[in-house]
Amino acid sequence: MKTWRVGTFSMGASLLLLGIYLILSQLMGLDITNMLISWWPVILVVLGIEILLYLLFSKQEKPYLKYDILSIFFVGILGTVGIGVALISSTGIVDKVSASMDREHRTHELPAYEQAVSKEVKRVVIETGNNAVTIEGSNAKDVSMFGTYTASSGKNEKLIETSEDYVSSTVKGDTLYLAIKDIPNEAVGMFDQYGMMSPTILVPQNVKLEVVGNHNEITIKPRKLMSDWSIDKSSHLDIQLEENSDVKLVASKINDIVGELKGWKIKKESINEADEEYDYDDSGLIEEATFQLGKGSQEIQINDTSQVQLKIVH
Repeated sequence: MKTWRVGTFSMGASLLLLGIYLILSQLMGLDITNMLISWWPVILVVLGIEILLYLLFSKQEKPYLKYDILSIFFVGILGTVGIGVALISSTGIVDKVSASMDREHRTHELPAYEQAVSKEVKRVVIETGNNAVTIEGSNAKDVSMFGTYTASSGKNEKLIETSEDYVSSTVKGDTLYLAIKDIPNEAVGMFDQYGMMSPTILVPQNVKLEVVGNHNEITIKPRKLMSDWSIDKSSHLDIQLEENSDVKLVASKINDIVGELKGWKIKKESINEADEEYDYDDSGLIEEATFQLGKGSQEIQINDTSQVQLKIVH
């Protein structure tokens, strides 16, 4: 006569149910992570049912429970692992790691941004945040922004849904303030999620512009400029001027000038002698440099920039 030991049936049923769960996850494309987290309470239910059945069908007047120690130990391990995974999942770490595993490096379009510029607005101030930007002059009467962003994201996930997610704007007096936000970055253990934007900003040519670069790369294309611009704190400033422009560039505290070199007037810092005016060469910190097209009616001031690259568009 076989002796029924509590735990033997529970171990068999647990392995059977776990196998069914795994097969279904493969055939039906179910989320295996969620299944592994949610299936483990079945172990306790099966073990409880087995004990009740033993007590119910036992022919002994005072039933004495006999346990299959090895099976109970194995079931206990499965249950402990399940409880541990559930506790970790409740902190959100499992979801983040799972989401990170499903992410790919994708490029998305930025939602278009437009801000009407009223007659009262005489100046636009742009803070680039930690983004490389392109700024162009426009004959339109509004400030607009578009472009792309690249980020680690899920297949149907977008980090930026509306323009408010990446730019904030405020009008104070005669000034429109624009601040470009950073894409959210996060790290879960060894999994880093990061993104970067490449926005293009169109600014009315007849409005003064001030750009705070936060030591990022900036490209400017003034076109037919009808107001003064200033660019501060750029790591690399790429200036593209049309050949028939009427513009004067005034740069101070810059390290290097590349690209179109002819026509620059350079004044460099000197330790041992008084400052003198030089034609361009490639040594020494530049205290002040000027470049002019036409009469230089409009001025672009460049301050605290590592490198200035000038290109004349014919």
